[in-house]
Amino acid sequence: MSASARLNSRGSARFRRYALRGLGHDLDVSEATTRKKDAERERVRELVERGQQGDRDALEELYLIHFDRIYSYLHVSVGNRHDAEDLTTQTFLKMLESIGRFRWQSAPFSAWLFRIAHNLAIDHFRAGKRWQLEEEVPEPEPDEATSAETRAFESIGRTSMLELIERLSHEQQQVLTLKFVFNFGNAETAAILDKTEGAIKSLQHRALQSLQKQLGEREQTTL
Repeated sequence: MSASARLNSRGSARFRRYALRGLGHDLDVSEATTRKKDAERERVRELVERGQQGDRDALEELYLIHFDRIYSYLHVSVGNRHDAEDLTTQTFLKMLESIGRFRWQSAPFSAWLFRIAHNLAIDHFRAGKRWQLEEEVPEPEPDEATSAETRAFESIGRTSMLELIERLSHEQQQVLTLKFVFNFGNAETAAILDKTEGAIKSLQHRALQSLQKQLGEREQTTL
């Protein structure tokens, strides 16, 4: 079994649990929440700068800030506590080894950490076999993508979504996990998965179309 298939089968059940926290979330962010997030980003930037100078307290705080999300992501990916704990430890060891080389670009520090975790999860299941990538699809036109997403979320209830999500490809699940469970944007998700923003939009569009199609087929069988 390929690495992607193993990740897909082990991660599906965990995805359904964690997706309850993220799918269908309110997209309207209040001004107070925005200010809080800005303050958090500035705090992380300060901690990273101190950590790059060898400040152990700053490194410990970065660990505490990001531990839960990294562990949850790895638990979704590998499907069991033991491996998730081991890979989480490896992620933060690599953070300690590599933080001096981190540079602020378009993606935040958290996306850099998730990229490390994602690569470790791939390596965990690869076992010398080639990673099977999903065929790239053209990026949809903005109006088409928006309408497809809107129709999907309007017509697919949360419970139905979770029941159908496990039929998606691993890469589609990864995109929905990062975007709707961990609330990363397209640029951040692209950085984590080492893809272009256009590819992320296409994967999301294709996933939502698939979910909508599955729901339509289910409704037809109940008539």
